[in-house]
Amino acid sequence: MMTMRRFNTAWFLAIAASFLVGCDRPREEPEQAAPPNVPTSPPAAAPRQTGQDTPVSPIVAAARGQVGKTVIYDSSYVGLEYPGGDVPIERGVCTDVVIRALRDALNADLQQLLHEDMKAAFSEYPALWGLKKPDRNIDHRRVPNLTRYFERKNYSVGVSQNKQDYLPGDLVTCAVPPNRPHIMIVSDKKTRNGVPLVIHNIGSGAKEENRLFDFRITGHYRIRKKARTR
Repeated sequence: MMTMRRFNTAWFLAIAASFLVGCDRPREEPEQAAPPNVPTSPPAAAPRQTGQDTPVSPIVAAARGQVGKTVIYDSSYVGLEYPGGDVPIERGVCTDVVIRALRDALNADLQQLLHEDMKAAFSEYPALWGLKKPDRNIDHRRVPNLTRYFERKNYSVGVSQNKQDYLPGDLVTCAVPPNRPHIMIVSDKKTRNGVPLVIHNIGSGAKEENRLFDFRITGHYRIRKKARTR
């Protein structure tokens, strides 16, 4: 594990605001990153549980299992094992919630899956970080790369403002002001008004919250089949 250096929070936020970054964007230098400056939401309405006979989505169950364990938002660049690499469970970013959930629920290793796809079609992925080749330590931890991978695998199901279109286990991307990409997992719990909660890490660890429509939704994906990992 690489040693992290702490930077002045105000200085970091000022620099970060000048780049097109996501709340998930691990930096290329080993440092302790400040959480994104995102607006807070009013307290969520009490969630409505799904029926006792309704099976819980394995993706939702795996994501919910991170709540209370992942308590730190940390976007530092870290060298990872391959395949199956991960940062310590107590820390991470929004993409790490998804990566861990799909590994646990579907045995789908996004680190390896995305790395293999990027090696085969590097030019099809966003050129936002000045890379000339894939980096298996970080590529899967960036929202723009994940969305491109999901699109290439035909997992897109369309964006809408209809709460009924979002099913437990769906993956939703959004733009956190000013323009930071973020990703969330749709929960099987809902507000009193029937709006699904989401499970994500947007600045203070993995949480289950009423924030599905807080930000402009940019993508909606549904994993339709078990993905190959090895």
